[in-house]
Amino acid sequence: MKRSLAHLLCGVAILAASASLSGVAQASADKPVIGFSIDDLRLERWTRDRDYFVEAAKKLGATVNVQSADASEERQVSQIENMISRGVDAIVIVPFNGKVLDNVINEAKQAGIKVVAYDRLILNSDIDAYVTFDNERVGEMQAQGVLDAKPAGNYFLMGGSPTDNNSQILRAGQMKVLQPAIDAGKVKVVGSQFVPEWSATTALQIMEDALTANKNAIDGVVASNDAEAGGVVQALTAQGLAGKTAVSGQDADLAAIQRVKAGTQTVTVYKPLKSIASTAAEIAVDLSKNKTPTFTSKMDNGKKQVPTILLTPILISKANWDAVVKDGFYTEAQVNGK
Repeated sequence: MKRSLAHLLCGVAILAASASLSGVAQASADKPVIGFSIDDLRLERWTRDRDYFVEAAKKLGATVNVQSADASEERQVSQIENMISRGVDAIVIVPFNGKVLDNVINEAKQAGIKVVAYDRLILNSDIDAYVTFDNERVGEMQAQGVLDAKPAGNYFLMGGSPTDNNSQILRAGQMKVLQPAIDAGKVKVVGSQFVPEWSATTALQIMEDALTANKNAIDGVVASNDAEAGGVVQALTAQGLAGKTAVSGQDADLAAIQRVKAGTQTVTVYKPLKSIASTAAEIAVDLSKNKTPTFTSKMDNGKKQVPTILLTPILISKANWDAVVKDGFYTEAQVNGK
């Protein structure tokens, strides 16, 4: 009897060791571990997402391991592999390049780890969920904001990063609004360029070149985010055009809200980050516990129809800049630079 019991216990130990060595993640009933892989925490936007996400996850009993790729696809892949080796229950990813993660996501899925794409879709990969704002609607809002301010004239289209799938979705929304005005001969697109890494410095250089090429005759700039808008406004300011040329953006960065209030940036699009962060945290925790979240849509990522939640963005102009204060995103003193 004792020998049989010893054999049994030995067998159980071997099985347990095998499960551990295989790297298969086991959902923690009370305290799941969530990996949060972020494109670049050097940008203001993502630091806020991180803080809201960690806060929401902790309230749900989860522990969060946050990593920043600092705009490097190689670093992001390595960091995700590290999360897999640690046996996290789920990984939430803001991809730097949504086209290169299929292999590492396959590794995660083989280890039984759930994968959630955050704000940016990960392409050609077997991800479990996608949480984002309606980015086509964001593009429509950006173009409409510029068009309302400048119904006719020369336009420049400042696209987002070529490695970010959202850049194409934004452009589709922008063109949905602009194409009728273009076809009617009211708007002429005098230039269009996508901006690597959403760089404000690169946007500044592009805008300077565009102004030179068009002898400063640019009436509207549909810039795809606030970092780019900052570079655009800097170039316009140097030519005495700030506040005269309409400029869009998105993310409601503090500097952008200040520009909108001052009239040098026409509109930005506010995406309540607490909403997307808390929603993503809930989904990650539910998936970790093998619960099925409630989704509102599906998005084709080239491999599958990904269960998706689309959240609603808010257009911010000079008329309602204080919406971000009322929502607790900033204080009025911050906006006023005090």
